[in-house]
Amino acid sequence: MERSEELNKDLNPFTPLVGIRIPDHAFMQDLAQMFGGPLALTSANLSSQASSLNVTEFQDLWPQLSLVIDGGPIGDGESPECRLGSTVVDLSVPGKFGIIRPGCALESTTTILQQKYGLLPSHGSCS
Repeated sequence: MERSEELNKDLNPFTPLVGIRIPDHAFMQDLAQMFGGPLALTSANLSSQASSLNVTEFQDLWPQLSLVIDGGPIGDGESPECRLGSTVVDLSVPGKFGIIRPGCALESTTTILQQKYGLLPSHGSCS
């Protein structure tokens, strides 16, 4: 989505867009609620690598991190969909959506965007 004036411009400095993650995990929801504002977070893997499903899978990155929180494994750890990572959606055009990265929730996300919110896929979207 388009970055508001209140957000630090160092977040995605080369684009006016920012990503907003909506976690489906009670601990992360509680943590965000406690802070009362946005959290700047990253995925626990290097770009273009498969998503980590537990903290030991990115153990080589630990020395570079300020904090690692073990919230348990993601998914069942066996199905390939678990490794797809988050579905990333561009909502910067009113009334439309574009899929930037399909991810593990592609089908449910596109269904909700179309049926619940009446959004249309953008031209050229991979949805």
